[in-house]
Amino acid sequence: MIWSPDADQPPPPDTQSRRGRKPAPIADTAGPSHRAWLEPVRGFLLSSGLTLNDLVDRSGYSKTRISELLRGNGYYPAWEITFSVIRALGLPVQPMRRLWTAAAREAQKEPGWIEHCIQQVALQPEPPPLAHKAFTEAVTDAYTAYARAFLLTDHRARWVVTETFDILWLCWSEAATSENIRRYAWLLLRERVMARAHRQHDGHPDLRAAVFSTAEIHDASPGNFVAISELVDLFDAISRLPHDQMDVAVLHYLCDMPHTEIPDVLGLSPALAHAVDHHARATLERLLQPSLRE
Repeated sequence: MIWSPDADQPPPPDTQSRRGRKPAPIADTAGPSHRAWLEPVRGFLLSSGLTLNDLVDRSGYSKTRISELLRGNGYYPAWEITFSVIRALGLPVQPMRRLWTAAAREAQKEPGWIEHCIQQVALQPEPPPLAHKAFTEAVTDAYTAYARAFLLTDHRARWVVTETFDILWLCWSEAATSENIRRYAWLLLRERVMARAHRQHDGHPDLRAAVFSTAEIHDASPGNFVAISELVDLFDAISRLPHDQMDVAVLHYLCDMPHTEIPDVLGLSPALAHAVDHHARATLERLLQPSLRE
């Protein structure tokens, strides 16, 4: 049976008087792509005021199956039940379907199974909000450069940026009313990048491999191991900075972004970005002093 979105479905009720009970924790077996859509869906359920019984009534699925979906427990959920839940919450379908598909691949579902699930739900074209489209076009290059510094390849960087933009679309009603949408979006990007960045043994992200994609290395004479070693030390030190300091340093040193452009990308005021950069420079100098590293 082919399902079709019900455009007349009522939105979630006014939630000033009640809030839904927080679902049980997400299962440890849920991977990064699965959590990418599951966490915002759970957040919307909590803020909507809907209960698990409300979702059962609106979706037509049993409480056990809805509960398993919300926990990321058991088998990866089919698109039909996922679609029913997000429609009950009033969430956009197009970005959710892409996020669901990526997580299905992460769960090692066969392409045939994924395609069959998708074919069971008929969808109408659903363009993103114009403000979302304008915003994402403005920040795509900067976001991709930042993601590439940690993920190393253009393909992985573009994939994570696309994932970020789909989650942003999913959460657009919240993001658009936030005090600082650029900051909201940047923190979301950083979270998605860090979820997939390679880690060192101490838990810090590993930026050392990014050395070999820098202009300094390409321009260096063959055998210039001193230059490579110094850059490896610098990039390793950058990865150990506090988050905001690391972001400023990555955008400037690895992405070659002028200092004047960084505040707008990070969603920080110029004065605050300058202070963060000042602290980052001081911390890097301390980390790179041989006497303090021995």
